[in-house]
Order: sequence, then C-alpha cells, then structure tokens
Amino acid sequence: LKCDAVVSEISAGPGTVNFTINRELLAKTVLQQVLKDGSEYGVKSELFSTVPRQKAVIEFSSPNIAKKFHIGHLRSTIVGNFIANLKVALGHEVTRINYLGDWGMQFGLLGVGFQRFGNKEKLKSSPLQHLFEVYVQINKAAEDENTKELAKDFFRKLEEHDEQTLSLWKQFRDLSIEEYIRIYKRLGVRFDEYSGESFYQEKSQEVLKMLEDKGLLQKTTKGTGIVDLSEKKDLSSFSTVMRSDGTSLYITRQVNLAAAIDRMNKHSWDTMIYVTDKSQSNHFQQLFQILKLMGYDWAKRCQHVSFGLVQGMKTRRGEVIFLEDVLNEVRSRMLQNMASAKTTKEIEDPMETAEKVGLAALIIQDFRGLLSSDYQFSWDRALQSRGDTGVFLQYTHARLHSLEQMHGNKQLTDVNVACLQEPDAISVLQHLLRYDEVLYRSSQDLQPKHIVSYLLTLSHLAAVAHKTLPVKGSASEVAQARLCLFQAARSVLANGMELLGITPVTQM
Repeated sequence: LKCDAVVSEISAGPGTVNFTINRELLAKTVLQQVLKDGSEYGVKSELFSTVPRQKAVIEFSSPNIAKKFHIGHLRSTIVGNFIANLKVALGHEVTRINYLGDWGMQFGLLGVGFQRFGNKEKLKSSPLQHLFEVYVQINKAAEDENTKELAKDFFRKLEEHDEQTLSLWKQFRDLSIEEYIRIYKRLGVRFDEYSGESFYQEKSQEVLKMLEDKGLLQKTTKGTGIVDLSEKKDLSSFSTVMRSDGTSLYITRQVNLAAAIDRMNKHSWDTMIYVTDKSQSNHFQQLFQILKLMGYDWAKRCQHVSFGLVQGMKTRRGEVIFLEDVLNEVRSRMLQNMASAKTTKEIEDPMETAEKVGLAALIIQDFRGLLSSDYQFSWDRALQSRGDTGVFLQYTHARLHSLEQMHGNKQLTDVNVACLQEPDAISVLQHLLRYDEVLYRSSQDLQPKHIVSYLLTLSHLAAVAHKTLPVKGSASEVAQARLCLFQAARSVLANGMELLGITPVTQM
C-alpha cells in the first residue's frame, strides 16, 4: 500500500493496518468547504446528487377551533416544521398546510353557546380562550335535550349556508386563525395554506358518489355507509364513511378523502406527509387503502409520520390548555434562570433571548429520541444549561459568536490552517466532515434525532477545543487558524439548529 495526497502514513500493528490522514489536507478541505458553502454546507454533498427534487405537501399542527391546543399539537407543529425545513434545504418544493378542525356538530354547540354566553369584546381580544370557555360552559348545559336540539338546528343551518349562522361561524374561524398566526410566529412557524374540514363539505358528498359509482360503498342494516377493506372481501376489516342520516362523519373520512384528492389536483405533489400522533395510524392506513381501492395509484406516495405522547407537561397555572401558556411558561422560567446565573451579561433584549433559548430547550427535549416514543416532559431537565439540552446548544453558539466578535473574523485565504494539528482540532474537523451523512440519514427516515445528537456532540467537541486551543495569547498565525476552526463549527451548529426550528442566539 502506497501513501498518496490523502493518506500520509500507513503502518501495520498486531492484526491491524493503520492509516493516518493528511491532517493539513483535512483542515484545508473541510474549512474551505464549510466557509464557502455557508448555509448550504452538507446539502451540496454528492450524497444528495442522485436524489430527485420533488414537490411535497406537508400537513401538520391542525388544531381544533374552540377546543384546547394540547401538547400533541405542539409536537405536530415542531415535527412538521422540521420536516418542511429539511426538505426545503435539500431543494424540494414544499407546501405547508394547517388543516383545521373547523366544522362538525361541535360548531352547533358552540354557536348556541355563543348566543347564550358569548361576549363580542372577549371574542375579539382573545378568541381562542373565549371560545374555549364558551364551549366548556355549553357542554355542561348540553345534557339538556332542548340545548341538544338547538345545537343540531344551528349546525343544520350552517350546512344549509344560512347567512347569519355562517357569518358567526366565519367570525370564529377568522379570529382564531389570526391568533394562531400570531402564536405560530413566536414559534418561528408559518403555513402556506390554512384549510379545514369546512372546505370539503360539498366535495365529500362527491366522494361518496364516486365510492358508490365504483361499487365500493356498502350500506349496513343500520343505514351507515362502509367500505370493505378486507382482502377476502368478507368485511373482516372495513371503514365507516357515512352516518345513517347521510351527514359527513366527524372522523371525516370522506372529508380527508376529498382533501387528499383535491390537493393532488391542485398541487400535483410527489409526496404528501401527514404529521399526527400515533393514535391516528389506523385512520391513515384506512384512508390510504380507500384511495388505492378508488384507483388512485398516488396513494402509495402518501405517508403518515406519527409520534408518541408527551406526559407531564403542566404549567404553573395547571394543565396546559393553550400553546401560548407553554410559550409564556418556558420564557418566564428561562428569564428566571438567566437572572440567577452569575455569568449573564447585560443582554439587549432578555425577553426575546429567553424565548429563543426556551424554545430550543423544548425542541431538543422533544427531538432527542425516536419520534414514535412517548416521553415524560420535565421543565427542569429541559432548561439545564449543562448536559445535552437546547440551552447548551444555544450557550455554545453564543460563546463561539462572542469569540468571533472579540477577535474579528478573518477570511480563509490568508490563514495557514496547517497549524491545526492538535487532536482536539482534528476531532472537530472530522466531526464537521460527517455533517452530510447525518443530513442524509434524517432525510431518509425523517427523524430529527440524528441531527440533534450530531449537534450535541459538535458542541461538546467545540467546548473542549475552546478550552485547550486558546485564541487569546497564541501566535498570530495559530490564533487565526483556530478562529477559523471555531467559525466553521459555529456556522454548522447554526445551520443544524435552524433546520430543527431553533433560532440561534448570539448572546446569553
């Protein structure tokens, strides 16, 4: 075996052959690539050269208007946002859809409730909170037959497009979406499209007719409409698509069918991903199966990314009812921690920093394991500054950033990176070299944990190097090379954090 430009030394040990990589070449290649590609580092790798660019539709978050935005919706929101970010970074065209629960019998109840307990001022100032309170109140009253009748009546008027009823419903919906947009903005999440069950009411009747025409719709003795999904056609597995009174089911199978067909016509996507908790796996299996039976061969390009449940997410005020409560809680706890930390310098906007760091803590705690795993949420564990947390990632980024600020950042052209020979420098360089593999793994299975563990390791390696390879007090040439190494580490750290939906902070 002969040495070449890449391998500088080959030696044999007992039962092993050892290759020593040309360290100067490693340092030069990696640092040049990182600093040249900037935010596209890793994505431009040849690993992705054969991956076709696609159109993806991603449906995520999808809360129900007037019901509480529970922690499962938060998971769906951050997971969907991560998948969308990753696909966009890899050059795919992505449409982000929020499919709201904005129709069904509960709107009959809500309408009656609002007529009885509603307050126009409260509706304007905090729609989600007020509609939820009204919904809780009317649900207590709904034991009474008279109220039930009124609710049915209200919903029937809604389905018949009665002007007054419809305008009240539209007000609920518009004000709720406005508030959602404001809260999603705090999360750094946006949607291209807000759609919902209400859009597909008429279309779902068309779908029932299509099922009937294709001979797939069967009626049971009770009059409900079902589709046989069994292989032997013995009804050992079936899906109910219609109530006996002919109205669309709340499970909205055919509403979802209508939505899927409509999106194909509208976006002609290559892949459609639904991000919801795993309790809905069965529902999506049935949905995809019915689409196949209807002759849509694109059904096999639909995908359900499911996730486990989160236990123990309570705020100081008690059970989580609104997403905003979680965001406020994480911000106030983070502010408290920052105030009690002795090292906290005067930060320009402590509120905003606390929000970004707190959000990083939430996201990393959520993304560390397999998405399908349930986990026990803990505020204390999430917000620790030491250990594998989002706070630690933010802290590392801020430290590396202030190092650059202190010493000014030099362009690579006039830096001699050959002086980066120490093992701690080589560890960082080798780790930076692996970034594309990690992105590739995440792009294959859509699991963020690969990127999370990569960034945590990068932060640990950078922290060690920061201790053993001082910039201050070193010879100018060495200092410049080290600065260059830390700059590259910070750049890749920031890229990875942004993919996960985290905004890196520059001071802490």
